[in-house]
Amino acid sequence: MTIEGCFLRTAGERRPGYHAAHAADGSGRFRVSAAFILTLAALGFVGAFASGLVGVGGAIVMIPLLLYVPPLLAVGSLDIKTVAGVTMAQVLAASVMGAWTHGRGAMLHRRLALWGGTAMALGSLAGAVGSRFVGGRVLLLVFALMATAALLLMIIKPVEAEPAAGAKTVPFNRAEAVGIPGAVGVMSGLVGAGGAFLLMPVLIGVMRVPVRLSIGTSLAMAGAGALLGFIGKLATGQVPLIAAAAVVAGSLPGARIGAHLSRRAPVGVLRWVLGAVIALAALRVWIDVLS
Repeated sequence: MTIEGCFLRTAGERRPGYHAAHAADGSGRFRVSAAFILTLAALGFVGAFASGLVGVGGAIVMIPLLLYVPPLLAVGSLDIKTVAGVTMAQVLAASVMGAWTHGRGAMLHRRLALWGGTAMALGSLAGAVGSRFVGGRVLLLVFALMATAALLLMIIKPVEAEPAAGAKTVPFNRAEAVGIPGAVGVMSGLVGAGGAFLLMPVLIGVMRVPVRLSIGTSLAMAGAGALLGFIGKLATGQVPLIAAAAVVAGSLPGARIGAHLSRRAPVGVLRWVLGAVIALAALRVWIDVLS
């Protein structure tokens, strides 16, 4: 698929019955407008800011934003497969920047991130390559199920941690650290997500890692998964480079600012923000899946 073929004609020319699962069929060609590129960069900033703030790779925000905001603003639109490729690039940039910022503040469980990140990367590569053969509506359904599972896990009360809790004082189960991120990686690779929006609730609710330590650790795992996931999608022609570059350009400052604010925000506020983001995204995508 060519880069031009990945973009739709402007929303004003868009056929009736728009659906995110099959919006772009490659039949329309037009020059990429400056408004479209600027919109993608702005959306990248918003998604990456949320990434750094609450420890998600950004996909839980980016996928709905990229699917629904450009058509709403009448600047263009992307289908779910193209969005998956662009989002994987954004998640890679935002996760690396966020994990690096959190790691400088000692809010990163490096051993857990190493085990889980390796498993997630391999799973993400498999999912990314396999996504080429999966229909758009199925990808939307997988994303909706991931968001719903993450929301349910948010109900579990987080473990109370000492102010100085860090990697040396928080044990983890090696089998869980490999199995769970590996499964999340496969699903993440399919839909172009880093998976941190699901990893965060898993680390907090299942593996009992303190909230602040979970944020940096989930970003590190998501970054590892996004790296191989991005390579898989790029190798199979699923990443429109112009759109990906615009989103990544907006992501880099957004992730850094969000990560800095995260270290100053109360833990309770971070959990509520994460829960609200996941709930809104899940609701919007379920509406599209069921329509």
